[in-house]
Order: sequence, then structure tokens, then C-alpha cells
Amino acid sequence: MKKTYIIAIVMVAIAAFIASNAFAEGGVAPYANFSKAAETGESVKLVGTLVKDKPMVFEPLKDPNKFSFFLEDQDGTEREVILLKGKPQDFEMSESIVLTGRMEGSQFIAKDIQLKCPSKYKDEESMIKGLVE
Repeated sequence: MKKTYIIAIVMVAIAAFIASNAFAEGGVAPYANFSKAAETGESVKLVGTLVKDKPMVFEPLKDPNKFSFFLEDQDGTEREVILLKGKPQDFEMSESIVLTGRMEGSQFIAKDIQLKCPSKYKDEESMIKGLVE
């Protein structure tokens, strides 16, 4: 057997081992709302929308890895979120936000964030549909 095949097999085995440990140790967080996150106290994924009429605080000179804002979950509950990262680019334009973190008191402490932003092709798509119909 060639050395490259052996190395490839070993690398696949290591990757499979790492992936299985991540799943076994709770590396994949379940989806929840604010109340379920408070009940479990464990790391969860939370989907919601930005509450645009409440304050967003990001002071990069004071703490570049802290950004706070208010989020409304899918049940309509609003809570303050503390993101332990800088403010994402185009944050205000997001349609929905997926956070990974846990509740601490009345705040949700997020370690990771994913934004779903409106498609830049949405206007073009609606214009094309209007021409076709």
C-alpha cells in the first residue's frame, strides 16, 4: 500500500474520532427559546430577530469582544444578549439571528452568532417575476 493511502486512512480515522467525541460531549447544541434555555442551563442554539428599537452597545476601545443587544425569540420573548465577540458586519440588516450560548440570570450569553441577511438578489428576483407574470 502506498504511503499516501495510509496517511489518508489515518487522517480520516482521526477526523471520525474527533467528530464522534464532539457529538458525545454535547458539541452540537439543541435549538431552544429563552425559557427552555433558562430551564436547562446548558448551551443551546437560539433563533430570533433583532429588537431594533432597543439599544445596541459596542465599545471596541473598552472591550472589543463584548457586544450587547436585545433579541426576540420565536415565542415573542425579548431578552438582552451579550455576545462575547465583536459586532458583526451588517448586523442591523439581518433577517434572523442564530446564537449559541446559555442563559445567565436574565441575559443570554452568546459565544457564537450566525446571521441570515436578506438576499442581494431578492429585488432582482421579484422584478423578474413581475416581468414574467
